[in-house]
Amino acid sequence: MHDTVQRHQPEGVPPLELTGERTLPDVPAENYWFRRHLAVYEWIAERCAGLEVVDMACGEGYGTEVLARRARRVTGVDANPDAHEHARAKYTRPGVSFVCDLIETYIEPCDAVVFLQTIEHVKEPEQVLAHFREMAGTAYVSTPNLLTLAPPGAEKSENPWHLREYRAREFRALCESVFDHVELYGVFHARKLRAHELALRAGWDRVHPALGITGPFYDRFTPAISVGDFALRDGPLERALDFVAVLR
Repeated sequence: MHDTVQRHQPEGVPPLELTGERTLPDVPAENYWFRRHLAVYEWIAERCAGLEVVDMACGEGYGTEVLARRARRVTGVDANPDAHEHARAKYTRPGVSFVCDLIETYIEPCDAVVFLQTIEHVKEPEQVLAHFREMAGTAYVSTPNLLTLAPPGAEKSENPWHLREYRAREFRALCESVFDHVELYGVFHARKLRAHELALRAGWDRVHPALGITGPFYDRFTPAISVGDFALRDGPLERALDFVAVLR
């Protein structure tokens, strides 16, 4: 349990435990996924300066806090009561608030809705996107790329929380079925993660077990991953880790 529970939380803030449904900060073994998601939040935050923003399915609340560094006001919405109480106690920056509600029933006019790494969890994605269109002028929606998440040829990864995973053309078609204007970007490895990716292609996965250094190497490498080890750009999307849609 020690490896899956948040460390070093502020006094009075109950730590959360990883369940596989959402990522968390302050869990060293989870740092890759946390930084991968954080890179997208920071990219969106730069586009939300001075705006009223709703962060749907905000989970632990770290992304809501990041958005609030640039936005005028941010409301984080999540239906999980433990995550809600944690976020409300931990993130107290002026202009930040949290609401315990379902994404389908919360409605409050705003300038932008942010909905990251969650549309793959919902049963009626078209209805959810239509709900966002009614609330805001712009929606930012991300989802993992089926082609880089699942085994080759599979129609879904083994993540039990995901109901559907998308190829780029499928995700674009979903977005265009609701919004008139769709910009699609990809998240890619950069810097040391790009170097690691190239090392894997060269056979690194055969070398580190043979040398007996797998544990020591990744115990250092994974916690050292930063936001700068990911990059957002417009292609080639079939090789992206995640897709990020800007919808208007």
